Amino acid sequence: MCETVKTELLAPAGDFEKLKTALHFGADAVYVGGSNFSLRANAKNFSREQLKEACRYVGERGKKIYVAVNVFAKNDDFAALPEYLAYLQEIGVDGVIVTDPGVIEFCKKYAPVLEIHISTQANTTNKYAAKFWADQGAKRIVLARETSLAEIREIRDYLPDDVQIEAFVHGAMCISYSGRCLLSAVLAGRSGNRGDCVQACRWEYEITEKNRKGQRLPVFEDDRGTYILNSKDLNMLEHIGELVDSGVYSFKIEGRMKSQYYVASVVNAYRKAIDGFAADKNYKVPPLLSAELEKNSHRDYTTGFYFGEKDSVCTDTSQPECDYEFIALVKGYDEKKGVAVEMRNRFRVGDTLEILSPDDRYFGKTLEVKEIYDENGNAVSDAKLVQQTLYIPTGYALGKDDILRKKV
Repeated sequence: MCETVKTELLAPAGDFEKLKTALHFGADAVYVGGSNFSLRANAKNFSREQLKEACRYVGERGKKIYVAVNVFAKNDDFAALPEYLAYLQEIGVDGVIVTDPGVIEFCKKYAPVLEIHISTQANTTNKYAAKFWADQGAKRIVLARETSLAEIREIRDYLPDDVQIEAFVHGAMCISYSGRCLLSAVLAGRSGNRGDCVQACRWEYEITEKNRKGQRLPVFEDDRGTYILNSKDLNMLEHIGELVDSGVYSFKIEGRMKSQYYVASVVNAYRKAIDGFAADKNYKVPPLLSAELEKNSHRDYTTGFYFGEKDSVCTDTSQPECDYEFIALVKGYDEKKGVAVEMRNRFRVGDTLEILSPDDRYFGKTLEVKEIYDENGNAVSDAKLVQQTLYIPTGYALGKDDILRKKV
């Protein structure tokens, strides 16, 4: 056994359902966005009442919740900011994720109890910048994705012990420097730095030669186009030990716009890997766990800049791929009726479903669907009504919020 590893698994929660899913599958904390001041304007986000309820829900389970207030603020934003920050403090938010120095000053003035976490958008790539933010009252620095493990170790050693390091470990990456991008604003009139990015880097592009006006010259990688601005997805599942040794405290998963199934799958994998390393410093991620991250929507994987690599540009496709489909959400278990599920995608008698569960007894096991019944006990051969409650007879006593999926 090794010494207790102090880490936090931090999951995205684009809405309340995803928040519950993240906690069920083992997240220690979640980060969310309110209706304003967040860099995910197109996510469902949380209303004020939902934020209040989320704080209660998370707190009752001994977990933490952080709210993104990481917009690049304009002058007009500051009028409503004092009351909003005070509200976040009042309802018990554990910390706010901020970028703008003006917003930080307002935090200290109007919500002095709130922990300040410096967003990755602040582009913190060195120990002196990190120390500067700590001197401004920041309790956590979310490092830029461009930092290597060696650089993180130096930053950690330079900071006061009570200032934490947070780093992204999984998910989509922006092709631009720490996400500071003008493409969306220029091409679509929607600013990524104001939370309204159209992901213009994922579009297909052609080039023209200066002296051949109007003549487009395609550069083919495949028959779908070329994706010269499109990045791979980050995946550090097999490098938990190196991240811990470098001084990372909070392991952050990207994805407030991702699906409930994505959140469940990724959080489950990292929870099991972190716990495995905490129990044994020589822990190796088993193939079943590595394969888990191939079963959700993703592009090609990379370790980004952690090992000094710069291979994050994807020349294959801009579209994430997934060979598995979210079939049903488990609502409970009845010894006589079997597993109660809420149907999400069509399935039939005769299908083989795979179980996604934080419970090691069931994770990765398959369930052959021999019978299906509705709430009135009527036999169903083809489940095609979305969100219908159904029962699948089985001896697996699955837990509420476990997931059933099917290989496409």
